[in-house]
Amino acid sequence: MLSQADRDLITLLRENARASTAELARRLGVSRTTVQSRIERLEARGIIIGYGVRLAPDYEQGLVRAHVLLTVAPKAAERVVKDLRALGQVRSLHSVSGSFDMIVTVESASISDLDALLDRIGAMDGVERTLSSIILSTRIDR
Repeated sequence: MLSQADRDLITLLRENARASTAELARRLGVSRTTVQSRIERLEARGIIIGYGVRLAPDYEQGLVRAHVLLTVAPKAAERVVKDLRALGQVRSLHSVSGSFDMIVTVESASISDLDALLDRIGAMDGVERTLSSIILSTRIDR
């Protein structure tokens, strides 16, 4: 179980994984050594497994993003996941409960590129049905 201090540190790292230990320490009200040891411990425990890139809002505004809900044939999930993983436009994939089996978040350079991507996903072996919604705006992104 994580302490509140660990959760607070993770929240700050999610906002800016490149923040200096001095900045993190200042915002958390602890020493730089404490921050560094907490980060090392979270990495060693496998809680923090890597750091990523956050794109500028100006760049992301030019992309067309969508959620694609998938119904997958029984026993075809592994194949569908493998095929989706090969598509660079796929940002995330979630298994879900309910009337659909998976939710895929995708991004494309244009509506026509998104249309082609959706056709490609819909044509995959094992995909029985899709429903897509274009993301108009993101209100919270942590």
